[in-house]
Amino acid sequence: MNQSMQPSVAALAREVEDFVGSAGWDQAPQLFALVPTAELLSQQPELAAQLDAASPLTPVAQDELPEGDLAEALGRIAWPEAVHGCALAQEIIVLPPDAEEELPGGGHGDDDAQRLRQAAADHPRRTEARLVAAVLRDGSAACVMRLRGLGEGDSVDEIIEHPELAPNLVDALKATFAP
Repeated sequence: MNQSMQPSVAALAREVEDFVGSAGWDQAPQLFALVPTAELLSQQPELAAQLDAASPLTPVAQDELPEGDLAEALGRIAWPEAVHGCALAQEIIVLPPDAEEELPGGGHGDDDAQRLRQAAADHPRRTEARLVAAVLRDGSAACVMRLRGLGEGDSVDEIIEHPELAPNLVDALKATFAP
């Protein structure tokens, strides 16, 4: 794909977040292949009314990820050459930095990870968020996070966009393109 056809990976991350967000909250993680729109339309012309033909890449939802460890599931993925990138949307709990110090310490086992997740979910200053990380084969990446409105009178969600929001997730997605 030449430079003029190179999409904004941040725009793709926002598109995925908008799509996932249209179905509301409390969703399982969702994986998307980023495929050339022209190729998709040549194989499935009936999609023309649903796709933005001006966009070089289109996110295509993949089968549901298996339950369990997300990193493990991503580690088993290898994309065909037709896929130029991928994106993952997942809901997370965000805590203020000082609140993380209040969480129980522990080892590195699955029970400890589950206990930490539960402690974060139960924390009074937690914020629910939807994180989308998108990567292209060339290594470019973007992250978008929507912080869920906090309740009565605060129904407006806040959006944060920064490529370094989820470096471990970005690395895991990039690894799905490793030879």
